[in-house]
Amino acid sequence: MTDKTNPGNFFEDFAVGQVIRHATPRTVTEGDRAVYGSLYPTRFAVPSSAVFAASVGLAAADGTGHPVEELVAFHIAFGKTVPDVSLNAVANLGYAECRFHRAVVPGDTLSTSSEVIGLKQNSNGRSGVVYVRSTATNQRGEVALDWARWVMVHKRDVESPAPETVVPELAPAVAAADLVVPDGLDFSAYDFAAAGEPHRFDDYVVGERIDHVDGVTLTESEHQQATRLWQNTAKVHFNKEARPDGRNLVYGGHIISMARALSFNGLANAQLIAAINAGAHTAPAFAGDTVYAWSEVLEKAETGAPGVGALRLRLVATTGRDTSMTLRGEDGKYAPGVLLDLDYWTLVPR
Repeated sequence: MTDKTNPGNFFEDFAVGQVIRHATPRTVTEGDRAVYGSLYPTRFAVPSSAVFAASVGLAAADGTGHPVEELVAFHIAFGKTVPDVSLNAVANLGYAECRFHRAVVPGDTLSTSSEVIGLKQNSNGRSGVVYVRSTATNQRGEVALDWARWVMVHKRDVESPAPETVVPELAPAVAAADLVVPDGLDFSAYDFAAAGEPHRFDDYVVGERIDHVDGVTLTESEHQQATRLWQNTAKVHFNKEARPDGRNLVYGGHIISMARALSFNGLANAQLIAAINAGAHTAPAFAGDTVYAWSEVLEKAETGAPGVGALRLRLVATTGRDTSMTLRGEDGKYAPGVLLDLDYWTLVPR
């Protein structure tokens, strides 16, 4: 009997400096846009309407070149990394330094590679944290997005020696000057009525918090369909034997997309995600949980594109609606019910 199956990498299989080319390239289709819209209550005008996208310089007049949501590209690129990085994960822990370098449109084929940039064994000796920097390129070899993330991975053998601890220094945020504004983007003739809200760059104030009001209850079938869509094969999302409690863990990216879609109510004109500065999945989510979201304006910046400003936002997802919008308790720990703490830049009309 020969062993041709892939059990995935365990913590001791990683080494700092290791470069992994992930299988398999995946071509983005209009089907991805449609299924994404069926899974999440998203209504942002640029990815929803080819006509609107053309009016702001992001599609041709005939609708060709109409970009999908940035998170579609993120999920596809992220899914490529799972069989090699997080198939044996305990949990995905966080993100940093994610930049979207160019719009992704149907017909683009994304390929992903990762470099191991850090390792740290946990004190229990049963698992460790693996830090990687991943890059997704299109069929022309152009970078579509890149990001760092860290994931807790089981050890194969608890007796195997711990590697030298290397924790990479990651920037707390992508600098506003380093944001990539899509070529041709022009919000100077922005149609606020079509977009759904009148609020523009100057209407938002640093420190302002926005309760997005709406909630969505997670279901087993939908979160698994979403995870399959991105070809994410992590065992904890599908196999009830993979966790001691016998429950399927909801993919963290599903919570990100759900919260982003819910943020439309109050941030409908935050049309494009330019960067993800940091992200933490602060508690597990399961089918039956009802997800709500609120946002805080952290920073504002000018861009060189006509009519375009940048808002740095904190997006918080919670189980149950928290009208107090409390992120942390007096002890400094995340408040009960907080699922996601995501710090990101968006592009908005001035």
